[in-house]
Amino acid sequence: MFDLFDPATRAQLLERLGRLQPDSPRQWGKMDVAQMLGHCAAAMQVGTGDTPRAHSLMGRLLGWMVRKKLLGSAPFGRNSPTDPTFVVKDARDFAIEKVRLEALIERFVALGPDSAGRQMHSFFGRLTGSEWGCLMGKHLDHHLRQFGV
Repeated sequence: MFDLFDPATRAQLLERLGRLQPDSPRQWGKMDVAQMLGHCAAAMQVGTGDTPRAHSLMGRLLGWMVRKKLLGSAPFGRNSPTDPTFVVKDARDFAIEKVRLEALIERFVALGPDSAGRQMHSFFGRLTGSEWGCLMGKHLDHHLRQFGV
């Protein structure tokens, strides 16, 4: 399980993040590596409470059907759907986005599960702190695999 609140998991994910390069080739998807880092940072900002979200109508209708699967032990599949507001299309600076994401990961963890559990996920609604830790860890793992690390 990829729980970002688990120190060993976090260290492993940060080590993999450190292996990314500006020219790391994607294995699937449309974003380049710098855009992916910006995408992951935007998602992390929801978990920290920096970018509050409302529970979407689509999430209210369908979220319960995929919640258990997404929060289970299996990794996210290639080309998994994403909230369109998190798609990064503009050019990003790799070094800046990498430092920003690393700082947001540390902030998310420092705030802890209680803080995360107070944040609203736009698709799933209220998640526990543990569920947020799992979701953020699996999301990072997904995108690190996307770029071969």
